Amino acid sequence: MIPIPIPWLVFAALIVFLAGIFFVWICYEIARKRHAANDRKDLIQCHLCTRKFTAEKLVSLPLCPNCGSPNEHIPPRFF
Repeated sequence: MIPIPIPWLVFAALIVFLAGIFFVWICYEIARKRHAANDRKDLIQCHLCTRKFTAEKLVSLPLCPNCGSPNEHIPPRFF
């Protein structure tokens, strides 16, 4: 058997635990960014009142719920 001091064993267990938490955190951030990008695809900003709203893709000119102005589906700009 290989002798391992107790502090090294605790240190190794702590490193493995923190690596697991870091891995889960990274996976969660990737999933959150993908979900946010999908939500932004359906987001429309009214050209008159600048209110943001969501509309179905089937409607060619969705009406703004605030002012009633028709708006086009324009792909979002990220920068």
